[in-house]
Amino acid sequence: MASHTHYLWFTTTHRQEIIDITDQVQEQVDASRIQEGYALVSAMHISASVFVNDHESGLWQDILHWLEHTVAPWDPASYNHNLTGEDNAAAHLRSLTIGHEVIVPITAGQLDLGPWQRVFYGEWDGQRRKRVIIKILGE
Repeated sequence: MASHTHYLWFTTTHRQEIIDITDQVQEQVDASRIQEGYALVSAMHISASVFVNDHESGLWQDILHWLEHTVAPWDPASYNHNLTGEDNAAAHLRSLTIGHEVIVPITAGQLDLGPWQRVFYGEWDGQRRKRVIIKILGE
């Protein structure tokens, strides 16, 4: 079995952002020359996520609204974690809810996604340098 590893680096301009990384993942599939296998895409930070969903701006607004108003409001005073001097407990909970990694099948050298599916990096505590690992395995 062959493998290929690549790191994507991000420094976001906002505390929360959703970034479509599908094309960058496919570029690494191409570079790997793997025709049949899997691509693991994983956020290497506990306040970020990687997920698969639709590339539609209204949905992104809905996701951000849902995280802020239902899952984990950005209210530093309401979290025990923030008693340590941090202010990002909400980002940790958002990452836990959305998830930190996805595995995407590779078929005939292409990411085998559904018609509307894309791979996204979700930043929940940004404005500093963070990374994602892409690990491609197969033959």
